[in-house]
Amino acid sequence: MKTEDIFSLPPEEKNQLQLERLQSTLNRACRQVDFHRRRMADHGIDPAGIETLSDIARLPFLNRADFSEHYPYDLFAVPLRDIVRIHTAPGTTRNPTVSGYTAQDLSTWRQMTARALGAAGVTPHDILQIALNPGLANWGRDYKEGAEEMGVSVIPNTPLSMEKQFMVLRDYKTTVLITTPMMADYLAEYREKSGLHRDTLSLHTVILTGETVTGEFRRSLEERLRVKVWLHYGLSDVPGAAIAFECKTRDGLHVNEDHFLPEIIHPETGSPLPAGQTGELVLTTLTTRAFPLIRFRTGDRARLLEETCPCGCTLARIEWYAHRTDDIMNIDGVSVHGRQVRHTLESTLPIGPETFDLRVGCKEGRKCLEVDLPMNNTIFSDEIKELERLLRGTENRLRENLGIPVMIRLVEPKRRS
Repeated sequence: MKTEDIFSLPPEEKNQLQLERLQSTLNRACRQVDFHRRRMADHGIDPAGIETLSDIARLPFLNRADFSEHYPYDLFAVPLRDIVRIHTAPGTTRNPTVSGYTAQDLSTWRQMTARALGAAGVTPHDILQIALNPGLANWGRDYKEGAEEMGVSVIPNTPLSMEKQFMVLRDYKTTVLITTPMMADYLAEYREKSGLHRDTLSLHTVILTGETVTGEFRRSLEERLRVKVWLHYGLSDVPGAAIAFECKTRDGLHVNEDHFLPEIIHPETGSPLPAGQTGELVLTTLTTRAFPLIRFRTGDRARLLEETCPCGCTLARIEWYAHRTDDIMNIDGVSVHGRQVRHTLESTLPIGPETFDLRVGCKEGRKCLEVDLPMNNTIFSDEIKELERLLRGTENRLRENLGIPVMIRLVEPKRRS
């Protein structure tokens, strides 16, 4: 379906399209994936009994822990010979999340990212630069291919120092930048400290992804870089970028409803919430072939907006909030779970049962994971070089697993009261 068609599709026709695709997804998932077939049977649900969109509330939820427990390929709904891309992301346990894509899936993602870019005013006349952290490498590919689908000139996602990133931005006459809020803020700060005038840049559009931002942050960035800022929503683990995007009104994010069915539920009870109430965003894929998600709990706090968007697009809009409904940390768009960090620490350092502290820090314009590790007799070594080697090795291991910068500090143990 063409973008202009779905944008103006009457609600009743959109709902019918979603229902048909939902029924197809459920039938395919239960036929091809033992996990989905068993859990439907355990809940006494026949996919044929899902006759309306509201019936989806009868279906069980899918959680991140399910990905790790069925590692690596047990949730794939097509044979491996049909998989053309395999993506790995940090899981909630020692096992990572592994998702697969068919050629049709990748074509769908190209169309969705192109749609989101077009809504931000990107055209074939632009030069688009992608600057994302390694943990969002999959998004970098999606944005690259979506922009190329539109005929846009693309500078692909490449790990560069801030100095080099800014040099490319200036010398290559980049007009559109896709990056995270922290990176965009650091670029603006770098320009200011370097004494470079805003007119030295050809930049006119910044698309932020990974994390939501406040109106104050947006206005400040627009003033400092003399650009227009847009926001995209995606998932770093599955399935990818630009699930929702801002239109020209920049008042809420339109969900790609021809490909995803959004719900808002109560985080504690799991009960559906009506439009306008804030809760947890749940997503069900409607067109994904390889890795269907049925009522996936994202952990992101959001609400569905009731009002029709002034832009005329009939796709549902969400308002996305910074605080999550679970204990997962969002660091520049990458989901980080404490259990996975503990597994890595225990496998590389002789630590005891002490509780370590995790927080979000900043390192060279990127958000990073800071780990405060209590010192104890087991971890202490008379050989400072050996201790440093252990700590740096653990940092590298975490960085490889998570795709974000990591800093470990030894701290005094907390005294028990």
